[in-house]
Amino acid sequence: MRIFTRLFRSDLIRTVTGSILAAYLRFVGRTTRFVVEPADPYAAIAPLFPVITAMWHGEHLMVPLARRPGDRAVSLVSRSADGEIEARLLSALGIRAIRGSGARGRKTAEKGGVGALRAMIRALAGGETVVLTADVPKVARRCGLGIVTLAKLSGRPIVPIAVVGAHRIELKNWDRTKIPLPFGRGAMVYGEPIVVASDAAEGDMEIAHALTEVSLDAVHARAYVLVERRR
Repeated sequence: MRIFTRLFRSDLIRTVTGSILAAYLRFVGRTTRFVVEPADPYAAIAPLFPVITAMWHGEHLMVPLARRPGDRAVSLVSRSADGEIEARLLSALGIRAIRGSGARGRKTAEKGGVGALRAMIRALAGGETVVLTADVPKVARRCGLGIVTLAKLSGRPIVPIAVVGAHRIELKNWDRTKIPLPFGRGAMVYGEPIVVASDAAEGDMEIAHALTEVSLDAVHARAYVLVERRR
């Protein structure tokens, strides 16, 4: 076990692993027949760019497949060992990683949440779309306040998204991570943009927070209906 631990601390091994995973994800994308709802989502979303793309933990692996070639994007990635691999995977797909993650209470600072928030605001100001999970670690499918705070401070809308496949492996971890498999059917479902005013009061923030959670649940429910119906 110590040998494997040392290996995955190697920058070269992490980069190679990330590249292999990126190649696999591209292969899944090429061999999956996607239905997209609405049919032309970027007709409504592109004029709002850059946006904050919201996803759930565990449902995030296929989301990079929704990015249009040439669109500039960054993604929030944790500082964990797994995050090191994910950052390299995203880099191989042309997506820049911002390191840090959300947390509850005093752990926010040690996980790099404050610095990551500032980096995401700068990225949005520079024209890059930000992709991040709306739920904080260990509290799956419960929206945190971080994403609506980012929307308020940046002035950019939140766009909920679900990208799912009919063929998948579901892990028995805290976020029930879905590992996509090739040669199946898939669905990409986009929600309505959610705008948080720069002067939003506490009550307005709670409404935006609840709306983001409900919208993410809705797009995922719809996406799974679509892939199961097509099967």
